Amino acid sequence: MSTSLVSVEELQAHLFDADWCVFDCRHDLTDVGLGRRQYAEGHIPGAQFASIDEDLAGPKTGTSGRHPLPDRAQLAAKFAAWGISNDSQIVAYDASGGQFAGRLWWLARWLGHERVALLDGGWLAWQAETGRSSIEPPARPPGRFTAGSSLEDVVSANELQQLLASRSCLLVDARAPERYQGREEPIDPVAGHIPGAVNRFWPANLADGRFKPAGQLRAEYEQLLAGRAPEQLVAQCGSGIAACHHLLAMHIAGLPGARLYAGSWSEWIADPSRPVATGAAP
Repeated sequence: MSTSLVSVEELQAHLFDADWCVFDCRHDLTDVGLGRRQYAEGHIPGAQFASIDEDLAGPKTGTSGRHPLPDRAQLAAKFAAWGISNDSQIVAYDASGGQFAGRLWWLARWLGHERVALLDGGWLAWQAETGRSSIEPPARPPGRFTAGSSLEDVVSANELQQLLASRSCLLVDARAPERYQGREEPIDPVAGHIPGAVNRFWPANLADGRFKPAGQLRAEYEQLLAGRAPEQLVAQCGSGIAACHHLLAMHIAGLPGARLYAGSWSEWIADPSRPVATGAAP
């Protein structure tokens, strides 16, 4: 059972196993149709496409942020329709270092499914090592999937405000430094960051396109935690997608228990009464 990462070699060995379900999560925040087009042009044989906007997020309400969590029951039904059963091994990949595939990893665990992993190195590693691709969408029979007790936890905006006021959490913003500091904001209508948040850009978890070794990640996160328990860390980004990369990295590092502020920056700024900070300081 793989609960964090699988290698290209390991995926090749199990590619057409009936209990392995592979998902292409390629996406672009500024060209939301790109991932589906790339999938149609070529994907890992047997992989299905999982859309960040349509499959791995719920409908936007105007105050929920850009990628609100999907309805749990509806997502479980979608898993079954995709051919996932409770004993299936899910493997997710993208072409962005896991920035988007990490959302499927997190959502599966949110549904109580432990057998889920990212393809380390993603589509680029797969192409470099195998050169194999397909343009055919797979036909899988429906699975038998029932959601169980969640393995991941979320923090609401109100709860986050209370945690920050009491200084009882470490809020980690996964966005690029220029967005965190408010120097650039290509996506959201307000620039800056949540006061009190520290910045760790999600690619810091990678080296040459793959996740750093577990020991190195552990040392880096322990330095970031500075004596706090992993459970005190809350991860956020622009809309709750890239933040999952930190939660996966902490899982790899053997530091489970951190939580996701799913609404993230795009939800935070939907309420103009919430404070906004700019600059490099938390």
